[in-house]
Amino acid sequence: MVNQIEGYDIRVSFSRNLKLYRKKLHLSQLALSMKAGITHNFVNDIENCKKWVSPETINKLAMALEIEPYQLFMTNPLDEKRTKRLHVHLDELNAQFNRAVCEIKESYLLIDDE
Repeated sequence: MVNQIEGYDIRVSFSRNLKLYRKKLHLSQLALSMKAGITHNFVNDIENCKKWVSPETINKLAMALEIEPYQLFMTNPLDEKRTKRLHVHLDELNAQFNRAVCEIKESYLLIDDE
């Protein structure tokens, strides 16, 4: 099965997480659909594993739910402690990346006046 990895069904997890995060924000399917700019029927079909989503739609839903897209694929999505640790690591990686980019820019932008 294409959407299954060692017993992990991505569509089922995504659908379950979508519904969990929607309910956490006390949003109806209609309210989420309006916030994400998609149809109510599409939200219903996603939550019932009848339809799959494009990367663009994943992003729209995540933005509407005020979460990162990867959170819709987690096996324990509402594990706040785990999510916070992941964000700390992601922030640290982002800072390291930005520092590396600045160092590279500085080394290439140095002009030798000789």
